[in-house]
Amino acid sequence: MFFVYFLKSRKDGTFYIGQTNNIENRIGRHNKGLIKSTKNHVPFDLIYIENHNTRREAMLREKYLKSIVGVKEKRTIIESIQLGL
Repeated sequence: MFFVYFLKSRKDGTFYIGQTNNIENRIGRHNKGLIKSTKNHVPFDLIYIENHNTRREAMLREKYLKSIVGVKEKRTIIESIQLGL
């Protein structure tokens, strides 16, 4: 099982999207400052997770959500979480 996840920084409210096959370990690495792209934004809360059957599916989904086309869907997901939907 592979996961696409959204993190939200408690420090400054920024969001991060990633993918992994070990969600607990990956979030722990983020919160310890071991991930270069997020180390200046720790600590994080996991706010969203999707399950995928293969790494390829998870990687394609992550890439899409980070793309110009996928930003609208990313914003919709974040807004629905913030509204508690």
